[in-house]
Amino acid sequence: MTAHEAPDDLEPEPPRLPEGFRIEGDWEVGAVIGSGGWGTVYEARSLADGTPVAVKVLPTGALAPGPRTAFGELVAREVRFSAGADHPHLVRTRAVCTLAVPDLPALDGATALVMDRAEASVKDVLDAAEQGRAVADAARILGGVAAGLAHMHGAGWVHGDLKPANVLLGAGGQVWLADFGLAVELDGSHAHLPPLGTLDHLPPEWWSQRTGTLGSVVRPTADVWAFGVLAHQVLTGGLHPFPGATARARSLAAQSYARGTAPLRLDAGLDEGWRGLIADCLAPDHASRQPHTAQRLAARVERLVRDARPHRRRTGPALAALLGLTAVAVAGMALLAGDDRAGDDRAGGAPARVTGARTGAPGALRPDADVPDALRPVIDRAAHRCTDEEVTPALLAAMLKAESDFDVNAARPATDEYGIAMWTPSVFRAWAVDGDGDGDKDHMSAPDAIATMSLYVCWLDQRFKQAGLPKEDLQALVVAGYRTSDRTVIEERGVPERVRPHVEEVLRHLAAYGR
Repeated sequence: MTAHEAPDDLEPEPPRLPEGFRIEGDWEVGAVIGSGGWGTVYEARSLADGTPVAVKVLPTGALAPGPRTAFGELVAREVRFSAGADHPHLVRTRAVCTLAVPDLPALDGATALVMDRAEASVKDVLDAAEQGRAVADAARILGGVAAGLAHMHGAGWVHGDLKPANVLLGAGGQVWLADFGLAVELDGSHAHLPPLGTLDHLPPEWWSQRTGTLGSVVRPTADVWAFGVLAHQVLTGGLHPFPGATARARSLAAQSYARGTAPLRLDAGLDEGWRGLIADCLAPDHASRQPHTAQRLAARVERLVRDARPHRRRTGPALAALLGLTAVAVAGMALLAGDDRAGDDRAGGAPARVTGARTGAPGALRPDADVPDALRPVIDRAAHRCTDEEVTPALLAAMLKAESDFDVNAARPATDEYGIAMWTPSVFRAWAVDGDGDGDKDHMSAPDAIATMSLYVCWLDQRFKQAGLPKEDLQALVVAGYRTSDRTVIEERGVPERVRPHVEEVLRHLAAYGR
């Protein structure tokens, strides 16, 4: 292939304005910031005073007549809303211009929106975030989004495409909703949109309705659903509330939840106030979400921020700790050994929030326990990812002793179990936590394997509490669940006989290790 050839299946690069191009003598265009289905965004500056701005170019000339008409309607709608948007949490459009570029026919006559310039999007922030931790200033960001959404709904508009890429952050701490290509004005209780949008931020009912001649029905509750997804992502460093490796898989998981065939499993590290708010946003149908208007969500977010204020004298990353948002949400997979592997029902939220080490607390490791010194801080940190009192350093150490005798290179190839916590590699990947902060997640890494064990054990503990199993037996039950499955333990209402010897061994170690 020569430098001038391209595969047939690659679309040609869209035409772009040259750097230095001037729009109506007022704005000078610079480099491209980003490009997508709705157009291309350029950095630019005001020729009058040098103010940095962004210019979004929305071309229609290169489209066939049919698509051009439909796309033109979307452009007109975006221009109409953007030109009238006037709220601190909606990105401001400074000018709407028509380009005159006769040398570039595809751009000649295109619409250009001159907007306030952002430093980053929430998507940029999430891409760089540590999973399991709230992003810096998470509450402030969500407060801005909720306020902007409440203003849009109050004015009779639905955003239609709320997602991290469409929330912009300004240099002065501004939070702006942006990209109003799918914003639509309500006609009574609903409006119609083309069957477009971001798959894993669309509400479940979107998939079950028929698309008529006017498009698909959209209501404000679609934005409320999308806000719930966004809030979960912002508060967990990018984790989606529904499992899946692709947007389509996550949308299918959301539909299963809405049909009642799968529970809603939010990150267990979420502060209870935020957890309740997100659960309300993610109610499974339009009618259930209808009471939770954007105005009410904005008020609830404001209360959550206000209630946290006496304890929030720090900013940035400290917010994550103060909100207690450090655990990782995980996808469901079968775990470990035996005939239960294919039938395990393991999907769900992560363990609860980090509380810090509790030296001398019940369950702390005894100084004389035969636990390798190098593993003690690792085990302690992992255990304290979970606030459930049953999940202690002594319990994790006892489980590791029984699983591998603390051998980081342990292996049972016959059952596909490896490492200090005897993970099945494919299962580990679904639950994996970066325990040592090196960016990798390796089942043969002791910190990663132990942190992930804590994650799963904590989730088992919460599952068994929800199922009403005896609280006094919880430590034995989570050990049994780790060896079989949560479903097996719940169905048998106790420790299955076939793993009872293993459970009793762990409990003996626990008695020797704990304070």
